[in-house]
Amino acid sequence: TGVLAPARTPRAIVDRLSTEINRIVQDPQVIKEKLTPLGIEPVGTTPEQFMDFIKAELVRYAKLAKDANIKPE
Repeated sequence: TGVLAPARTPRAIVDRLSTEINRIVQDPQVIKEKLTPLGIEPVGTTPEQFMDFIKAELVRYAKLAKDANIKPE
């Protein structure tokens, strides 16, 4: 799970969002009261690491769909 912004969002805004979101999800009270009850384990990666994760997931699910002979509609 992550946070996405519209394409072409200025880098300064992406960096600010990343910094603030990572700060919030590392707060022990937020983890205990909000994230853990939902089964969420905060990771706090960089925007580039999250993009790499998304790309890898797209490749993984594309292969899964192809292997299962699922056609896009």
